Amino acid sequence: MENLFQPFKLNDTITLNNRVAMAPLTRCMADENLVPTDAMVEYYGRRADAGLIITEATQISADAQGYPNTPGLYTAEQIQGWRKVTERVHQNGGKIFAQIWHTGRVAHPSFFGGDSVLAPSALGVEGTVPRMRHLNYITPTPATKSDIKRLVADFQQAAINAIEAGFDGIEIHGANGYLVDQFLHYSSNQRDDEYGQTPENMSRFALEVVDAISEVIGADRTGLRLSPGGYFNIEPDARDRQVFDYLLAELETRDLAYLHVGIFDDAQVFEHLDGTASQYMRNHYGKTLMGVGGFSAETGAQAIQDGKFDLLAIGRPFIANPDYIQKVKDQQPLVEYSEEMLTTLV
Repeated sequence: MENLFQPFKLNDTITLNNRVAMAPLTRCMADENLVPTDAMVEYYGRRADAGLIITEATQISADAQGYPNTPGLYTAEQIQGWRKVTERVHQNGGKIFAQIWHTGRVAHPSFFGGDSVLAPSALGVEGTVPRMRHLNYITPTPATKSDIKRLVADFQQAAINAIEAGFDGIEIHGANGYLVDQFLHYSSNQRDDEYGQTPENMSRFALEVVDAISEVIGADRTGLRLSPGGYFNIEPDARDRQVFDYLLAELETRDLAYLHVGIFDDAQVFEHLDGTASQYMRNHYGKTLMGVGGFSAETGAQAIQDGKFDLLAIGRPFIANPDYIQKVKDQQPLVEYSEEMLTTLV
């Protein structure tokens, strides 16, 4: 596993202490104003041994929210709260990116006092909001071109706010069935304008967000998470392959910090991708790729050795083991994750 603990140069701006990232993990522990708490400062600070911490997904605007007490990055109070987190992580020698998102049709108006939610098309998801099962999802309102322009601007401003808060960079959450991802799949995007129908059009919103953020903070501080296989809040469609073929070719021309595979279990095979999500992305993207999804340190190190990806993101084991990096280095047993651990920040 020695390859995991070697420094890794993302680019001329950022060098990581090792190849292990703490994956974004939604904890729903911000305060009533969606401001990071002192407990969150301690939580992230204890995990600064990771080569890169990627925060829990963080709202770009009030109407982006889909889960209770997920933090924001659009008010002065939220920026100040995150500054305490980044200062602690930096004091402890770490690097930290903010993952920024809009949940799109998975948002719920009860969180922001509205009566509608925005998505590419008027295609809802079934079910209820996690942790708030009394709230049913609603049919979204298709975003107008004016809405889309505002959404791109909100992503851009959130990235500016992240740098003001002291983050080393940001990761755009373009995966797992949330807004950016909703534009990239036929089952959630049935638009007939320049944001729908063709791979070029369906990729347009994602690329506009990437380019708008890169313009203000630099592509070297910008990462992107993608889910080429629809599996969470998205129905699979074989035509999606053409969208991601086009999108990944476009991203190859941009010097992003990294792409991050958006999958919960990378053993899952997608027939239309001819394999796993990480295999597909590696075959279509030659720059820095972060793998995730059920890997251990051992299997992740082997995957890196085999050239399957360059960085390894670890999720739940980091919840159970704040000292994950040291335990793996010392070959000490890990505490096993359990759902009860989600009730507190350790």
